[in-house]
Amino acid sequence: MRRSIRRLFGGGSGNSDDARPDGGTVTTGRKSALALDGEFVQSLPFWVPPALLVGLFVYGAIGWNVLISLTDWSGLGQPDYGSLDLSMYARLVSDQSFIAAFRNTLVLLVAFTLASLLVGLAVAILIDRGIRFENGFRTVYLLPMSLSFVVTAIFWSWMYNPQVGVINEFLRAVGLGALAQQWISDPRFKLWAVIFALMWQFSGYCMVVYLAGLRAIPTEQYEAAKVDGASTVRMYRRVIIPQLRASTTSAAVVLMVFALKAFDFLFVLFGDTPGPAADILSVMMFREAFSTTNWAYGSAIATVLFALALGVIAPYLFVQYRRGEL
Repeated sequence: MRRSIRRLFGGGSGNSDDARPDGGTVTTGRKSALALDGEFVQSLPFWVPPALLVGLFVYGAIGWNVLISLTDWSGLGQPDYGSLDLSMYARLVSDQSFIAAFRNTLVLLVAFTLASLLVGLAVAILIDRGIRFENGFRTVYLLPMSLSFVVTAIFWSWMYNPQVGVINEFLRAVGLGALAQQWISDPRFKLWAVIFALMWQFSGYCMVVYLAGLRAIPTEQYEAAKVDGASTVRMYRRVIIPQLRASTTSAAVVLMVFALKAFDFLFVLFGDTPGPAADILSVMMFREAFSTTNWAYGSAIATVLFALALGVIAPYLFVQYRRGEL
């Protein structure tokens, strides 16, 4: 009776009751409280603002860049969005500077990644076999990765100096002065000098990744290979290295991303005009957009660079998703 009166006049706790099919009741106010207390609602203040900022300043900027590449905007006035076409992309196909920069970017991407992986794997195997002062050597070898591209470029510009650089001075000291070169001014060596310096900086990262993979392999597999009479080289080639596929994939993706981001390194070494022998897409994009104020053409180059980065990341993310690791 009292419940009926409270329900009729809205008294009591103020919660209304809904009838359930089984004859019971569910308190509406309690349902709302449960919904508000849910994990999803509680998480909204933490992820909605960052998602909006990323959507605006990252994906929104990417979309605007693509839109600018479809115009003929020179950076002055307002872009004309009324006449969008692919003329800038057609210009890329016939531009020899773009072709050279695209080729150099691919060479840097492949050569730097392979060299860093091979050197990192070799060093990781040496450390895994128990060299002396392992912890100190590992720390020193990984240290270059903590440096920025700017610091590394300044360091290597001194190393490559033709008069007082360490490399040429060392060659002269050991009687090989004929091999001394203009490492960063001779078109034959420019790009390879960059690749070697970047490999020096990032092979330590590969060493750490491979070392973690090597030490995750059970020691029983090493012992079984030795019992079967496999030599050390054969054991690593047939048993150990095939199990490092995941380490190789993850390290390769990171290295390729850094290769596409090598703008800082080349800009410190050569400025925005490294020449056809060492020009890459990111430097050409900067030169077209900021030096010649051809923003539409620079945006088209940036879109190509973004497509390259997407081509590196997307397959890796897809494989990780299929494996259920995302």
